[in-house]
Amino acid sequence: MNTIQIIGLGAGDLEQLPLGCYRKLKNAEQLFVRTADHPALTDLAAEGTVFSSFDEVYEKHDTFEPVYREIADSLLTLASEGDITYAVPGHPLIAEMTVQHLIDYERQGKCLIRIEGGQSFLDPLFSALRIDPIDGFQLVDGTSFDIQRINMTQHILIAQVYDMFSASEVKLALMEKYPDDYPVTIATAAGSKQELIRTVPLFELDRSAELNNLTTVYVPPVTEQEERLREWQTFRDIIAVLRGPGGCPWDREQTHESLMPYLLEETHELLAAIQQEDDEAIAEELGDVLLQVFLHAQIGQDNGYFQLEDVLNKVSEKMIRRHPHVFGDVKAETSEEVTANWQQIKKNEKELPVSLLADQFRFSSSLQTSFNYQKEAAKVGFTWRDSEGAWDKFQEELQEFKQEVANGTTDDQLEEFGDLLFTLVNIARFYNLSPEEAMVKANAKFRERFGYVEKRVAKDAGRFEAYTLEELDGFWNEAKQLKRKE
Repeated sequence: MNTIQIIGLGAGDLEQLPLGCYRKLKNAEQLFVRTADHPALTDLAAEGTVFSSFDEVYEKHDTFEPVYREIADSLLTLASEGDITYAVPGHPLIAEMTVQHLIDYERQGKCLIRIEGGQSFLDPLFSALRIDPIDGFQLVDGTSFDIQRINMTQHILIAQVYDMFSASEVKLALMEKYPDDYPVTIATAAGSKQELIRTVPLFELDRSAELNNLTTVYVPPVTEQEERLREWQTFRDIIAVLRGPGGCPWDREQTHESLMPYLLEETHELLAAIQQEDDEAIAEELGDVLLQVFLHAQIGQDNGYFQLEDVLNKVSEKMIRRHPHVFGDVKAETSEEVTANWQQIKKNEKELPVSLLADQFRFSSSLQTSFNYQKEAAKVGFTWRDSEGAWDKFQEELQEFKQEVANGTTDDQLEEFGDLLFTLVNIARFYNLSPEEAMVKANAKFRERFGYVEKRVAKDAGRFEAYTLEELDGFWNEAKQLKRKE
């Protein structure tokens, strides 16, 4: 099996190239390079060294991944005819995807490779930027940049920002977290005679003329907490401070039990925002719900029982386990098939309950609990054949409630009224309606219309006592008419 000798060209011109690498490049019988756009290759060409580049491959594809794959495949074919030498910018094992493909081929037994090294662009880059990597840094690929993986408290080095297009993509991604005018540094050919270091505000990143395959974008750490409020860890730190020594007395006193009413309240406020289709309010209310999650996670950590990572681990495991049609080899083409799979997996996860109604109680809503109980009972046939049976039962319960109102005790009236509500929930189930959602809508409607009545009262007499019920009801009807005209 023939060998592919891989040599790193370093980050600059020939003066940075180790003598051993220089000799191997000069003596190579067949020298191929990923790109001819490199200062060291310019110098070698001037000395008479002959090589072939893969620059034309870049013109054939719209993204970089197929470029790297085609180059690796071409090298594999060339190596089948004899030993070859392949040169890449920088160090072969740092930000060089073609080499990673060749390593995969070697593991598959398709070729032999020998890596000769070469100076990484990182050493001269650290020197040029005057930064110490011990503080923590991330080296990321500008062609597959994911802002969600960025830690704003570390030095960020974004390699392979080749041109204006890639710089624009990186800029837009960074703006999801960083301020538009945040200072970023464009470093080109660091450590060489052609070195160019320029700091610009983030919004000007793609307007620089000094962008090529030797360009790295540097984003310094964000030291001010107020400038990294979009970072998950920042929010976690804030909660830890509130709960820690010297933090907020109220937050420090909270327990899982004491926070229960707040979680319910914030959830209902979120549902109201969703109902109103108010995106800004949805974002704010989601934050309030998230606050409750982080508080409970911090309490768990403070008590030594669990922490946020355990919460993430459990829900991630559950999502993967219950979506085998996405993360496994199960087939599910429709929502109905997905739901059926989900329910079966959920059933297999738990021990057989002592009752079908186990786990169906909802502390937050008696309406939802009633709906859940009746739904589970219906699954085993304990239900009316059709909605007519539910309507008949409603009429029966209505009469019983009226009788208790006329002659019964308060306890009896309360019991019969509960039965009446229960049958209404059953009717809702037959028509695939959520009683909880219906009640939310009714409350929202009442609040809106009564708000109009309040405005009319305040505008005229200013006191409810100055109006008869018929007059107030007239304001209510005005509110209904105005809503219909919208």
